[in-house]
Amino acid sequence: MLPPLMAHRKVTILGIETSCDETAAAVVSNGTEIRSSVVASSAALHEKYGGVVPEIASRAQVENIYPVIKEALDEAAVGPQDIDAVAIANQPGLTIALVVGVTTAKTLAFMWEKPLIAINHLHAHLQSALLDEPEMVPPAVALIVSGGHTSLYACTSPLELTRLGSTQDDAAGEAFDKVASILKLPYPGGPSIEKAAQNGNPKAHSFPRSMLGRDSLDFSFSGIKTAVLYHCRGQDMKGDDRVDAMSDREIADIAASFQAAVVEVLVKKTQRAADRMDAKTLLLGGGVAANTALRSALQTMANNTKRRLLVAPRPYCTDNAVMVASLAYHKYRAGLFAEMTLEPSASA
Repeated sequence: MLPPLMAHRKVTILGIETSCDETAAAVVSNGTEIRSSVVASSAALHEKYGGVVPEIASRAQVENIYPVIKEALDEAAVGPQDIDAVAIANQPGLTIALVVGVTTAKTLAFMWEKPLIAINHLHAHLQSALLDEPEMVPPAVALIVSGGHTSLYACTSPLELTRLGSTQDDAAGEAFDKVASILKLPYPGGPSIEKAAQNGNPKAHSFPRSMLGRDSLDFSFSGIKTAVLYHCRGQDMKGDDRVDAMSDREIADIAASFQAAVVEVLVKKTQRAADRMDAKTLLLGGGVAANTALRSALQTMANNTKRRLLVAPRPYCTDNAVMVASLAYHKYRAGLFAEMTLEPSASA
């Protein structure tokens, strides 16, 4: 808890996020009062490669970091004297992208004589689901699903998390990107697959649902990606690529069937974890949390099992710094500060 003289005053934190191809900064007070949020994405630079190129992402981070922070401070109408702490997502992510944010955050914290707070990027995604509904009824199970990660957590508070399961190969978002590439849909794949699926039949193709055993809470999406690839190019991969000859409806059916398979696995695994933990609350965050089919299916499951579902607002599903500053508020209140020797880490 804060000392008595500090308990009544507003705590304002500058959050910084540079874990992948977004450069983000935000100013948030008391965990939920969003005073500014600025995001510069380098996604367009990666489009022709069909995925994020670390060197390009890092170079964009260097170019964007200070303009983004300045814009966030200006939008919030605050200066260093108004900031109580500087928070940075230092793990997991692309090391050469993370190092840009970590170095910048440490520099500002040192110059401004402010505490430095280290944030786990995945835990911050969970925090996004609490931006509109900060009162979480524990125990809760959180599904974090993005381009690089698909994980389930048990949580009793924003700072008390236990990982229950994670992806063993492709993350769900990565599978969306790869299948979009197979179908020759634009990058990033998540929105493209979702758009195409709106005109398709989710039962047109029976793609595999990998559950990894009756009790497993881990995920695997490489099999479904491969099934789509074989469907388009033949089991021996020696046939012609049929995608160019496919009608829009055929592509839509594949997209819808693929999406339905991924969503089914995500929902069943989340329910399996919730049943095991006797969870009262479900949380959903991460880039794929913006997917309408996933949100709808999880809501249906929550209703059927009499649980409350809290979902990250769409603007804060993808990487952003609001979630970093919001989680940092709880660490600030708990006195959990980082040393100036803080380093980035590619793994969680």
